[in-house]
Amino acid sequence: MGTIKMVALVLIVAGLLGLVYGGFSYTKETQEAKIGPLELSVKETQTVNIPVWAGVATIVAGGGLLLFASQKK
Repeated sequence: MGTIKMVALVLIVAGLLGLVYGGFSYTKETQEAKIGPLELSVKETQTVNIPVWAGVATIVAGGGLLLFASQKK
Protein backbone atom coordinates (compact mmCIF):
# COMPACT_ATOMS: atom_id res chain seq x y z
CA MET A 1 0.00 0.00 0.00
CA GLY A 2 1.38 3.38 -0.96
CA THR A 3 2.12 6.27 1.34
CA ILE A 4 -0.67 8.41 -0.10
CA LYS A 5 -3.23 5.67 0.52
CA MET A 6 -2.01 5.27 4.12
CA VAL A 7 -2.33 9.01 4.73
CA ALA A 8 -5.80 8.97 3.17
CA LEU A 9 -6.95 6.15 5.42
CA VAL A 10 -5.53 7.89 8.51
CA LEU A 11 -7.41 11.07 7.56
CA ILE A 12 -10.67 9.18 7.06
CA VAL A 13 -10.33 7.38 10.41
CA ALA A 14 -9.41 10.63 12.19
CA GLY A 15 -12.43 12.38 10.67
CA LEU A 16 -14.75 9.56 11.72
CA LEU A 17 -13.36 9.60 15.27
CA GLY A 18 -13.81 13.38 15.38
CA LEU A 19 -17.45 13.02 14.35
CA VAL A 20 -18.17 10.17 16.77
CA TYR A 21 -16.49 11.61 19.87
CA GLY A 22 -16.82 15.32 19.14
CA GLY A 23 -13.68 16.18 21.07
CA PHE A 24 -11.18 14.99 23.63
CA SER A 25 -9.89 16.06 27.03
CA TYR A 26 -6.48 15.95 28.63
CA THR A 27 -4.99 16.74 32.02
CA LYS A 28 -2.29 19.37 32.35
CA GLU A 29 -0.26 19.56 35.53
CA THR A 30 1.17 22.94 36.46
CA GLN A 31 3.57 23.79 39.23
CA GLU A 32 2.21 26.76 41.09
CA ALA A 33 4.65 27.19 43.98
CA LYS A 34 7.65 25.52 45.59
CA ILE A 35 8.57 26.76 49.04
CA GLY A 36 11.31 24.66 50.62
CA PRO A 37 10.13 21.05 50.90
CA LEU A 38 6.52 22.05 50.24
CA GLU A 39 5.39 21.90 46.62
CA LEU A 40 1.97 22.98 45.38
CA SER A 41 0.79 21.66 42.03
CA VAL A 42 -2.52 21.95 40.24
CA LYS A 43 -4.01 19.52 37.73
CA GLU A 44 -6.29 21.09 35.17
CA THR A 45 -8.53 19.14 32.82
CA GLN A 46 -8.85 20.83 29.47
CA THR A 47 -11.37 19.89 26.79
CA VAL A 48 -10.86 20.38 23.07
CA ASN A 49 -14.05 20.31 20.99
CA ILE A 50 -13.78 19.24 17.37
CA PRO A 51 -16.30 21.00 15.11
CA VAL A 52 -18.46 18.86 12.84
CA TRP A 53 -17.24 20.71 9.76
CA ALA A 54 -13.62 19.77 10.61
CA GLY A 55 -14.51 16.08 10.84
CA VAL A 56 -16.40 16.19 7.55
CA ALA A 57 -13.61 18.15 5.84
CA THR A 58 -11.04 15.61 7.03
CA ILE A 59 -13.12 12.71 5.67
CA VAL A 60 -13.57 14.50 2.33
CA ALA A 61 -9.83 15.24 2.12
CA GLY A 62 -9.00 11.61 2.86
CA GLY A 63 -11.50 10.42 0.27
CA GLY A 64 -10.06 12.83 -2.29
CA LEU A 65 -6.54 11.57 -1.63
CA LEU A 66 -7.72 7.98 -1.90
CA LEU A 67 -9.43 8.74 -5.20
CA PHE A 68 -6.34 10.56 -6.46
CA ALA A 69 -4.07 7.65 -5.48
CA SER A 70 -6.28 5.08 -7.21
CA GLN A 71 -6.52 7.12 -10.46
CA LYS A 72 -2.77 7.65 -10.57
CA LYS A 73 -2.10 4.02 -11.57
